[in-house]
Amino acid sequence: MMIRESIKTDVAIFGAGPGGLGAAIAAAREGAKVLLVERMGYLGGGMATGLPFLAFFDMHKRRIIGGIANEIVERLKTLSGENPVWPDGSVEGTSGHRYCPMHISTTTVNQFYTRILFFQWAKELGIRLMLHCETAGAAVENGRLKMVSVVGKGKAFDIEAKVFIDGTGDGDLGYLAGASFEKGAEGTGLLQPPTLMFNLSGVDFDRFIDYLEEHPEEPIRNTEGGFSHIRPGYDAQFFRNHPGHIFVGLQETIKRLRQEGKCPIDRDSIIYIRQPIPGTVAVNTIRIKNFDGSDVYDLTRGEQDAHLQILPLIKMFREYVPGFEKCYMTSIHPFISVRESRRIMGIRKLTKEDTMTAHVPNDTIAIFSYFIDTHIGNSDKTVSTTVAEPYGVPYGCTVSKDIDGLMMAGRCISADSYAHGSSRIMTLCVALGEAAGTAAALAVKQNISPRDVNVAELRGILLAHGAILK
Repeated sequence: MMIRESIKTDVAIFGAGPGGLGAAIAAAREGAKVLLVERMGYLGGGMATGLPFLAFFDMHKRRIIGGIANEIVERLKTLSGENPVWPDGSVEGTSGHRYCPMHISTTTVNQFYTRILFFQWAKELGIRLMLHCETAGAAVENGRLKMVSVVGKGKAFDIEAKVFIDGTGDGDLGYLAGASFEKGAEGTGLLQPPTLMFNLSGVDFDRFIDYLEEHPEEPIRNTEGGFSHIRPGYDAQFFRNHPGHIFVGLQETIKRLRQEGKCPIDRDSIIYIRQPIPGTVAVNTIRIKNFDGSDVYDLTRGEQDAHLQILPLIKMFREYVPGFEKCYMTSIHPFISVRESRRIMGIRKLTKEDTMTAHVPNDTIAIFSYFIDTHIGNSDKTVSTTVAEPYGVPYGCTVSKDIDGLMMAGRCISADSYAHGSSRIMTLCVALGEAAGTAAALAVKQNISPRDVNVAELRGILLAHGAILK
């Protein structure tokens, strides 16, 4: 018989990725008793994979994200004390916010430093952590979520809380509670494919960028029906002057190698993120087609297939990409990174029209303007659409429409599949988590449902902590 233990708290958050972590910090900061449950042995999710923050700025170079997301970056600048600049231009904690003609702005973070930072922060705020635990069940009474069970190391824990926040990414908690959800593109059901991040060191950036100067066709360019948002200047000079750049391209190389039967990947371009670690990139290139991250069989298949792509891909880099001749693998992320799965439906829903018309409603809790970035689930293609002006995410996108006491943070918020192509980005996930966590703390203080939180009061608290809402 499995041993069971009961736990009571004010706010229980499931998933310590960007959304869940932002929610935990915010709720604890507002005085709530917070429990943060995570299936891995560290905090940060995608922030601990080598992925950067994207689009702190908009297309006009105005900063549009502040609050906890920006505080993460500021804390990383000083976490290592002197925060030295290495000979290759990388900075130990973060390269800070920098303009990018393709990604609007990039903010690289040291994936290993983030883990230390988040443990420090949780300790400072008194956040109770439960790591190595999987969400296993939910009890709903009269339409209200009352208890969530998790399992870890052969023991079950029954968690009672006044507010529950689903930060699992895949909407696992909402699904177990019986909340309505959507999954996949409207009309086709296709889900964006996942990737498995891994790090390569020993990269000679000068040699690679010299190659780009000789082959200006290799960085990705605007294409009809493909990437349409890239501005001038995404070229060798940009990569040489930007120590935290993201490179997307080598499409000509991929096309040639595929014709010769020497391409081991099923996508049309290479993506790497230059890390704040000397000579190191995080490779965001592996693709698994026809994949559903909410299905354990697909997850298993994806993990296996993704790992088996790594060595052939490294071989391709060494043999055919100048500057990568002596590269070597230094880490593989502990789990496959899912771009899209369940989206839990809320009392409001972020839509294609909202993102395309720069709609900023009065109940906006975060603004964003990253382009609509859609990796096609059954092909090697990726397409994008420009978001010219910031759009606002309304508070109701974080509040379940049919399960009282349940909120969402991160990429499982209420959105259609089109808007999800932008709203899934980590920078916004942290901001939305901050808003959800703050609202949860208000609901606890006032003994009300999250549905009844005064959004004007919530916005005032967010603004006081540096959020940008218009």
